[in-house]
Amino acid sequence: MLEVDRLDSRYGRIPALSGVSLRVGVGELVAIVGANGAGKTTLLRAISGVQPACGGAIRLDGKDLASEHARKRVQLGIVQVPEGRQVFAPMTVEDNLRLGAYARGTRDGLARIFSLFPALEPKRRELAGNLSGGQQQMLAIGRGLMGNPRLLLLDEPSMGLAPRLVAEIFSRIAALRKLGMTILLVDQNARAALSVADRGYVMETGRVVLSGSANELLHDPMVQQAYLGA
Repeated sequence: MLEVDRLDSRYGRIPALSGVSLRVGVGELVAIVGANGAGKTTLLRAISGVQPACGGAIRLDGKDLASEHARKRVQLGIVQVPEGRQVFAPMTVEDNLRLGAYARGTRDGLARIFSLFPALEPKRRELAGNLSGGQQQMLAIGRGLMGNPRLLLLDEPSMGLAPRLVAEIFSRIAALRKLGMTILLVDQNARAALSVADRGYVMETGRVVLSGSANELLHDPMVQQAYLGA
């Protein structure tokens, strides 16, 4: 489905991505792990069209996205759940969810979101800013799902959450995988990310330095030493 081929991107004169290549097949959950500043978020932003590329290619089903703006990429089915949740705090939970459906023109889906995240349904009339961090992350993912994505980009869904909530969020991500959703997941929690993924890529300083099945990466000595605390 998604192919990134030798992608380059910069912030001014500072290289952010250098020759990054990866692929995500239909129904796959692919994890990108690496330290803070490795270029993981920049990569997702480039795929979604928020961060400009200065070299290489991004293709969806073989179609080059170079000329497509971020809004068009959403309409094509690429939906990003941003780092830091970024919910609309003064709006209700339900209104946040409905906004997620706007760009793709979808209307239904609330029942599906409340089934996946049952903690949100009794709070549907509450302001999003009053939710806990874990509930806001559920809301951010739910808002993304309301756009009926073909490719869901998840950026640091475990950031700032207690271990119990991290486990809950990743169990919901695993459930989405079982439903056949195609997901590209970025998270500094390498163990949790690789535990739910089919395949993974390790990034350092804007480059992919290692790739393989999730199980291979979990047992790779370099990954264990650098990212798993082994």
